[in-house]
Amino acid sequence: MKKALALLLLGGAWFGTSIFAAESITASQIIEKIKAHTGKPWTVPTVDTFKAGNPDTPVTGIVTTFSATFDVLERAAAQGKNFVIAHEPTYYNHLDETDWLKSDPVYQQKLAFIQAHHMVVFRFHDHWHSMAPDGIRHGMAAALGWQQYQDAQNPFRFVLPQTTLASLAAQIKERLHIRTLRVVGDPKLRVSEIGFLPGAAGEQRQVQLLERNDIQVLVAGESREWETVEYAWDAQKEHRPKALILMGHDVSEEEGMRYCAEWLKTFLNVPIEYIPAGEPFWTPSAGQP
Repeated sequence: MKKALALLLLGGAWFGTSIFAAESITASQIIEKIKAHTGKPWTVPTVDTFKAGNPDTPVTGIVTTFSATFDVLERAAAQGKNFVIAHEPTYYNHLDETDWLKSDPVYQQKLAFIQAHHMVVFRFHDHWHSMAPDGIRHGMAAALGWQQYQDAQNPFRFVLPQTTLASLAAQIKERLHIRTLRVVGDPKLRVSEIGFLPGAAGEQRQVQLLERNDIQVLVAGESREWETVEYAWDAQKEHRPKALILMGHDVSEEEGMRYCAEWLKTFLNVPIEYIPAGEPFWTPSAGQP
């Protein structure tokens, strides 16, 4: 009996952790712990709710990601992790409304996979952004190597060593391994004052930041092409020192969910891993994914 127990303990150590290390906890209990660690009251209404699965399901492991895509769900299940904490919607619209998808085969297959593998999906968006510092912006600044350049009075503003717009865009593309980064502006424009709005902050917030005298380049996730894109295009044609870099929504927030995994590890004793949803776009020059 003692020999068998010794072998069992050795097996747990072989995989880098004690077999008794993880706690038995449900998805709903994990969310209560998250709420307690955000440092702010949990506000409602919010999109930060369960999107699939039974909240009382015992959690075998957590995956953080930009979005609970079918690929992410498959990879999480293959690792034996059944709780996915995603930043963005699961069902292709902001409120994750599904009535319009009831007969859609893509939705049905995704939901069937979640159910078959006893998975749970929760969206962590509003309150992750409201953290101090903003969880997404903090993780992205770290990945870009910009933390030391952040304006202490304005967390959306970064003052980098002066460079050209072309060089700045190339640096962002390389550091985040972006296939489809897009730029509006003069490639030779000398820039150092950067406004950073990851995700889809909306036309008014984007334009209001770009129009500031202490901002030369807005680095954002995405924009409708007839909104901030046209504004930046007009500004360039008026010979104003303005430019726009669009990273893509996913790429502009993914590293914030990597940071989320590290943050969760500080107070949860379950297996936790970040799985990138991945950039969906590719161009012929960049090659297929």
